[in-house]
Amino acid sequence: MSDLEHLDPTRIPEHVAIIMDGNGRWAKKQGHLRIFGHKHGVSAVRNAVEFAGEVGIKYLTLYTFSTENWNRPKTEINALMQLLVDTIQKELPSLMKNGVKVKTLGNMDDLPSRCVRQLKETEEATKDNTRTTLILALSYSGRWDIIEAVKKVARDVESGSLKVDEITERTLDKALNTSDYPHPDLLIRTSGEMRISNFLLWEIAYSEIHFTNVLWPDFRREHFLEALKDYQSRERRFGKTSEQLKTSGGAA
Repeated sequence: MSDLEHLDPTRIPEHVAIIMDGNGRWAKKQGHLRIFGHKHGVSAVRNAVEFAGEVGIKYLTLYTFSTENWNRPKTEINALMQLLVDTIQKELPSLMKNGVKVKTLGNMDDLPSRCVRQLKETEEATKDNTRTTLILALSYSGRWDIIEAVKKVARDVESGSLKVDEITERTLDKALNTSDYPHPDLLIRTSGEMRISNFLLWEIAYSEIHFTNVLWPDFRREHFLEALKDYQSRERRFGKTSEQLKTSGGAA
């Protein structure tokens, strides 16, 4: 019997975002440095990407490195950047095999040139893949993106191409770095922490949120599957009542 049997194929989230938390604590439990946990977290990423493609999730956004992470020890940051480059190079054949398109989200100007170069090469190599879009949030934070979007809107107002009274939610939506993607239907956070940590603050206004105590290096398909079952057990009302949804044809 397939472990996907109890999933409703008509209610698979189009976009799932994951806060991959717990690498450091996992490493500490093993008696190792934090980078040991980050290295083992790569397997969890591979499993999550493959599972997303298997069940039909079109967009998977992974909170890979936040703007706040730049405050970590320099040795850890350097090790993480090298791990990023090595992993992308190593995983490219698998990404191609599984039809995964890679995109990035965040302030690429902050990243080392070797990382930017490898990311651009991978984006170019995978641009025609259509099964799943893997979005890596790097040097990213929700507040940073909102500030950048406000600057874009302000410049349009200043130039006269946009009037203040014409500014709507759609205006800001289009100005965000995430404008090419649908808002996440489901946000997953691992490691037992119950906070958003400055991730996709505008976009998750109506996302379902699933918290799990599993540390990221241990996150596997059964945990992803549990999150999807939890998601499908909920009624997404978007501010409406249950009765209104029934009248209009059901929840999203």
